[in-house]
Parts: sequence; structure tokens; C-alpha cells
Amino acid sequence: MDVPLLKSELNYKYVRSSGSGGQHVNKVSSKAELYFDLKSSLVFNDDEKQKLSEFFNNRLNKDGVLILACDESRSQFRNKALVTQRFLELIQEGLKENKKRISTRVPRSVKRKRLKAKRINADKKANRKPPTLE
Repeated sequence: MDVPLLKSELNYKYVRSSGSGGQHVNKVSSKAELYFDLKSSLVFNDDEKQKLSEFFNNRLNKDGVLILACDESRSQFRNKALVTQRFLELIQEGLKENKKRISTRVPRSVKRKRLKAKRINADKKANRKPPTLE
């Protein structure tokens, strides 16, 4: 993955943060919004784009654009760095190959232990019943 090329495809927009903060928050656009168009990206091949679109299926809008926002800091520069770092981590997670699970055989001792526990429980319940008189 070519990180500098990927960063060059990102678009940023700065808006005013929501919430309390007094006069400062009302006049400074410190919230950073990151826009990434997955469909027109040149960094990823078709297979990677397919995998990422499945990974981001709930986060992409109808145009195939991923939007991430950050307003944790009061600094616009810090918010831009945080949202970019979060984006790169999400991309790495989306491209990660899942390990194929190798099914293993259940050991004989585990089966024996389970059946013994079932027998003990069954005997315990059987002993609660009143004896039958014949």
C-alpha cells in the first residue's frame, strides 16, 4: 500500500465543532472531516476495492465516498492528524487477510469428562425422586 499516494487522494473539509465551548468554538472551524472516494482510487486494485467496500459497507455513502470526522482536539491540525491516522488504521484492518480456521478433533479425555459430568447430573436428579413401591 502506497501511503503517500493514498494521502494525496484524501480531501479534507473543516467545519465548526458542535457542543459547548463558549465564544471560541463558535468562530473557529476546528473539526476535520476526511473524504475518500473508494471507487475512483488509483491506489487499490479491483480485488482490494471489493474487499474494502465490503468492510466499509455501512460507512460508505451512496456515491461510494467514505467520510470520517474528528473533533476531539481544539486544534485543526491535530484533528486532521487524528482522522488521517484513524483512516489508515481502518484501511489496514480492511485489507487484512483472515486466517482460515483449522478444525481439530475433540480429545477422547474431553469426551469422557463431559459424559461423566452428564452421568453425575443425571444421578443427582434421579435421587431427588421418591422411590417407587412395587
